[in-house]
Amino acid sequence: MLTFDAIVIGFGKAGKTIAGDLANKDWQVAMIEKDPNMYGGTCINIACIPTKMLVHDGMQNVPYGEAIERKDDVVDKLNEKNYKQLADHDNVTIFDSGATFRSDKEVAVETNGKKEILTAEHIFINTGAVSNIPPMEGDINSDKVYTSTTLINRKQLPKKLAIVGGGYIGLEYASMYRNFGSDVTVITPEEKLLSDEDSDIAEEIEKEFQNKGINIINGTKAEKIEENNEDDVTLTLSNNDQVTANAVLLATGRKPNTESLGLENTSIELTEDGAIKVGDNLETTTDNVWALGDVRGGFQFTYISLDDYRIVMSHLLGDKSYSLKTRENVPYTMFVEPPFSRVGLTKEEADKEGFEAAEGKMAVASHPRAHVLNDLRGLFKVVVDKQTDKILGASLFGPVSEELINLVKLAMDLDAPYTYLRDQMYNHPVMSESFNGLFAVED
Repeated sequence: MLTFDAIVIGFGKAGKTIAGDLANKDWQVAMIEKDPNMYGGTCINIACIPTKMLVHDGMQNVPYGEAIERKDDVVDKLNEKNYKQLADHDNVTIFDSGATFRSDKEVAVETNGKKEILTAEHIFINTGAVSNIPPMEGDINSDKVYTSTTLINRKQLPKKLAIVGGGYIGLEYASMYRNFGSDVTVITPEEKLLSDEDSDIAEEIEKEFQNKGINIINGTKAEKIEENNEDDVTLTLSNNDQVTANAVLLATGRKPNTESLGLENTSIELTEDGAIKVGDNLETTTDNVWALGDVRGGFQFTYISLDDYRIVMSHLLGDKSYSLKTRENVPYTMFVEPPFSRVGLTKEEADKEGFEAAEGKMAVASHPRAHVLNDLRGLFKVVVDKQTDKILGASLFGPVSEELINLVKLAMDLDAPYTYLRDQMYNHPVMSESFNGLFAVED
């Protein structure tokens, strides 16, 4: 049995950061990662970085093949860099293996045919999430059926792409592949896109999708996949309509990756959704075993994983002041074209929570910088509390929203009144000065 100060399972954002931090404090750390293609985690290898590169190149009219080559080159470099940062550390031992718990503090690995049992007082689980494959009849294992992980490795642009699922991943891929020239159809059981978002914003996004030539089939499920020939497949829908495509993307969400961890051999509990159950400090139901990132459920963003690291380190070696309870105002962006970003509540949500809410609204086309950028698409909306003047939320669909949303979050974190953003002096001409008008909220 090999004894370490800490075992980290999963080379993701939180895992690699904890491993490096503890190693720098002279802890002996075992890092376990079963897939060398995932050194550095989901973000740099199969999600944020490669997809946003493809989003960028699609908007710049870069040919698909060249964009894939550039993506692969950058991912390879980041993967190697992340590996070396830990592999070259004297206090880190990397095990290229799956990890299976034998007990609360014992983990089995196998490298080069050799089995080992590792033990440590402190264990950190950062195994991420995997694609959720929906139950469907037919040729679900066809080589023309992809997940968000595998589609971006396809070397040839599909002439016709069918996307099953109208959530954030599905819509981001729809916008991206349409920009490269694919004929895209989105199939979703929801009656309208983005039903959890502000309805005005959701309508604007759907309108822009239609303007781009993306076919949206709402209120319908894809029930069967059949291969026609070596080039295409046919999807049969719940309304008996059919869609033929060269490639099918199953964008039906991702689920916590716990299946092979052997948690049944431990006192670690799962939630009803299959995520690892954690407390406010991210400790599991087993003492000194933590779960971080996607595997514990909730928002599946790399910056959440990094912030989970901060919570764990605050509890483990800090003053224990930072926790899920003190985390506030998580922003997110869907990188469609133009991007959609949000933080906090919509007006409808604020009303339901009992706030006396007021709303600011501005068409992007009314702002001078949008004319400079030659992109007049989109709508900005904000929500404030009339009693306290605090900002309750923002939904921004338009150019540069992915940057603007962080300014709103910062103001919310500081409990700044909305008038602070409204009356701020901004340089000109920039998108942030839209806040002068957007936050001119009328009762």
